[in-house]
Amino acid sequence: MPEVICTTVYQFPELSDAAKEKARSWYRELGPHDDWWDAVYEDFERVCELLGIRLKATSVRLMSGGTRAKPCIWFSGFWSQGDGASFEGYWSHVKGAAARIRDYAPKDATLHGIADRLQAIQRRNFYQLAAEASHRGRYYHEYTMSVDITRDSATWQPPTEDAEEVVTEALRDLARWLYRQLEAEYDHLTSDQAIEEGIIVNAYTFTEGGRRFG
Repeated sequence: MPEVICTTVYQFPELSDAAKEKARSWYRELGPHDDWWDAVYEDFERVCELLGIRLKATSVRLMSGGTRAKPCIWFSGFWSQGDGASFEGYWSHVKGAAARIRDYAPKDATLHGIADRLQAIQRRNFYQLAAEASHRGRYYHEYTMSVDITRDSATWQPPTEDAEEVVTEALRDLARWLYRQLEAEYDHLTSDQAIEEGIIVNAYTFTEGGRRFG
């Protein structure tokens, strides 16, 4: 015979501290929503544009059967020693990049430094440098990026001796910067405050002990 079992359920604010922690652990295991990194990627794409970097793109198939272009940005994280971020793209001189980065991110000293280094090496090479950043290997971090430098000189002058090292390290520092932005966003989304907001907005209910119910 069927039985009717009555259970009292609680909203998150009504739970004890121990039950709240159990409820947070349940929600945290669900993980952030799909494509939680989109806002970070959009910011990074804008930063690249300001620095004179044109990101490569790859085609991604949509559920509708069509395709869309996805920028070549990758990361893995955030718990292993080999985690990091990398990207593929083409870099060339853009007038006023250092000033534009400061307008866009006035308090970000790391971006200012990257822009200044790229501008300085361009100046030493009469603004003729270009570079291509490509990904190598199965992992995703700054050292999986290879950078090829060229110089568009009418008199066939090669790049200065320091050009390859300076540009490579600047682009790798940009990948490190991206990884820190992704890590900060993930930490925010999985913080107690964000978890509690998600639980309350979705009106989840729990048993007295904090077990999800209903």
